[in-house]
Amino acid sequence: MTNETTIKLTSLSSKGGCGCKIGPADLSDILRGLPPVSPNPDLLVGLDTSDDAGVFRINDDTALVQTVDFFTPIVDDPYSFGQIAAANAISDVYAMGGTPLTALNIVAFPIATLDKQILTDILRGAADKLKEANITLVGGHSIDDKEPKFGLAVTGTVHPDKVLTNAGAKPGDKLILTKPIGVGITTTSLKKGLLTDSEIDVATKTMATLNKTAAETMRPYDVHSSTDVTGFGLLGHASEMAKASNVTLRIVNENVPRLSRVKELAEAGAVPGGTKNNYAHLQDDIVFPDTMDQVDQWILCDAVTSGGLLLSVPEEEASDLLKALQQAKVEAAMIGEVTEKKSKHIYVEA
Repeated sequence: MTNETTIKLTSLSSKGGCGCKIGPADLSDILRGLPPVSPNPDLLVGLDTSDDAGVFRINDDTALVQTVDFFTPIVDDPYSFGQIAAANAISDVYAMGGTPLTALNIVAFPIATLDKQILTDILRGAADKLKEANITLVGGHSIDDKEPKFGLAVTGTVHPDKVLTNAGAKPGDKLILTKPIGVGITTTSLKKGLLTDSEIDVATKTMATLNKTAAETMRPYDVHSSTDVTGFGLLGHASEMAKASNVTLRIVNENVPRLSRVKELAEAGAVPGGTKNNYAHLQDDIVFPDTMDQVDQWILCDAVTSGGLLLSVPEEEASDLLKALQQAKVEAAMIGEVTEKKSKHIYVEA
């Protein structure tokens, strides 16, 4: 049995965090072969728009928001991994405008080869994050597996008339992002030993931060569309928003917040496969400026774990919301705008 103090969790899998996702191209091929979902007037959000969670109406005042997310370790510390996995899973409910209520643990763990204390610490990290979010843990399921994996199935509620989706962006809206990108490149750098302890701490804190404050801050505002940025990267999730809303998004590269040294680390070779897969999948959807180098393009497609919310907000409210988010200590930035539909989903400006 491996001792808890010697194991590096990230060494147990070739991929980590949301970089474990099946790529968008492969996923589209798989889902295309499924029969259509039977129509149900109470299914408010299903598979049609690649949204973050499903929403099912219970009555005139209440709809359920349901989501599930799990992955292999993204950091070496078990407690931090549990926190990050929990924050990531909960985020989907916030992105839909909902309030998370209950959660179920999903555990895969090599019980015969790893110290059981590692799993205890993972679960403890998740439990502390659930407490912070005021979510009740109601159970879970575990299997014995050679690679550790952890996540949550989360259920929340939202008023049926206040559901946020990625299909509501309108021309003239401004785009606000509530967390920096570059997590995939940074955590790949961790596995390569390229990060300082302080850089690991910053990346870990970013991923473990709930989108709760951002979600609560935006509620008084007329947010038209919302999604959280995870495995398909900023441009992947932005493209889904543009497609679902039948609009085009203009994103200003220099306005997009990043974790420190992301470009330097990417140039050193720490670009994960998931990021390159996202980039390849988006070639027909995005126009990059001729002056923008390959690394900067990869960074905008970087596979994020527990990223921020991407919000489409009316121009007249955007500055006030941005100010409110920043006053609430959310690392938010205005990164672009929504335009009438053009030939491509995304146009990037340097």
